Amino acid sequence: MSDTNDWNQQIIDEFRANDGKVGGMFEGMPMLILHSTGRKSGQERLNPLAYQQLDGAWAIFASKAGAPTHPDWYYNLTAGPDVSIEIGTETVDVTARVADGDERTRIWETQKANIPTFAGYEESAGDREIPVIVLEPR
Repeated sequence: MSDTNDWNQQIIDEFRANDGKVGGMFEGMPMLILHSTGRKSGQERLNPLAYQQLDGAWAIFASKAGAPTHPDWYYNLTAGPDVSIEIGTETVDVTARVADGDERTRIWETQKANIPTFAGYEESAGDREIPVIVLEPR
């Protein structure tokens, strides 16, 4: 298991043990666990992610902490958008879609205002536009 997988698993374990709350550097940040299917492996993938509550939906951000490439989970979602999320103590089936235009701008600007770390991710990502993904209940 890679260091990233170990780190993710620690966050997932803490999330599940504390009714969807995570401490440390994520203290007070809204978090969910994304359940997707690996587009190559076909295996279930779990990713703890910050989210933004929308009206009847949620937004997540393919920031990869400002890396120059999109995270693998982003490609899994574009290949198979019917996924589920753990949010608090609930599991919800959702369909993912990539936001664009004014919708993307509005959600992204709100995220940077809510969690300024995301502005740093944007700067670090350089020319890469960080995708905003809307998760709508099915």
